[in-house]
Amino acid sequence: MIDCQMIATKGLRNFNQLRLSYLFLLGIIWLLSSCSSKPSLDQLKQDVESTLSKTEGDFAIAFKDLTTGETLFINEKEVFHAASTMKTPVMIEVYKQATEGKFSLNDSIEVKNEFKSIVDSTLYSLDSKEDSELELYNQVGTKELLGDVVYDMIIASSNLATNIVIELVDAKQVTQTMRSLGAPDILVLRGVEDQKAFKAGLSNTTTAYDLMIIFERLANGEAVSPEADQQMINTLLDQKFNEIIPAHLPKEVKVAHKTGSITGVQHDSALVILPDGRKYVLVTLSKNLKDTDAGVAAMANASKLIYDYVANK
Repeated sequence: MIDCQMIATKGLRNFNQLRLSYLFLLGIIWLLSSCSSKPSLDQLKQDVESTLSKTEGDFAIAFKDLTTGETLFINEKEVFHAASTMKTPVMIEVYKQATEGKFSLNDSIEVKNEFKSIVDSTLYSLDSKEDSELELYNQVGTKELLGDVVYDMIIASSNLATNIVIELVDAKQVTQTMRSLGAPDILVLRGVEDQKAFKAGLSNTTTAYDLMIIFERLANGEAVSPEADQQMINTLLDQKFNEIIPAHLPKEVKVAHKTGSITGVQHDSALVILPDGRKYVLVTLSKNLKDTDAGVAAMANASKLIYDYVANK
């Protein structure tokens, strides 16, 4: 006699095994597709290079994930005119000297608009029409808190504030401090709009790699001290110019950064802080831009590619 119950039992068992195998196979396929949807670091670099190549100009990228240690470099050691990115090293030097007791950020400092050229010590003044912050010019002849002047130097990129502060701390000391932090190529020679120095080829310079190093130091509390570094990060978080690195990032992502621009040059340098606490440093530099808006857009798009890579890991 045919054992129908046995056949039914075996059939059910085989069906369940097939179903489990099918579900397992689906799971494997889903995992593979999920992994393949996340670009490798090499693929990310190709995507960033492709994005930047669509715009005429020269670019540099330095990226470091402070959680995983992953890095992405494009022309990271190429030298660029620092423009206003040098204001971050200047701020670090202010906090360093304040920590050493040379002065306090609560001290008052004279607001002046007369500075000595590093070429021959002749005097020159800044034109407010060439500056991104105007209010400080109305305070010439008065005194302001040093901390407030430094704040204006960073968030509004005030050139007048920068020159006042550099005169206080000495550009050579700024460069020396950058060396001590492991940045061999940042060179801070002078303040802003020293035309004699410019014509003599004496300009502040940087590399993407060096800016990455000092922002990593800030993130780790190693630039001056954990307390001072957090105060500087808080200032950088208030940056008013947000067209590059933060432009396409979610609003809940915090970006502590400093931009810089002159003719044909657009820069941004940042510590990016995700809502879950992960952090990465990104520096985007450019020069020889024929179309400034296109260059800014390309770097903003590259920033979004890098953010997506980090956020989706």
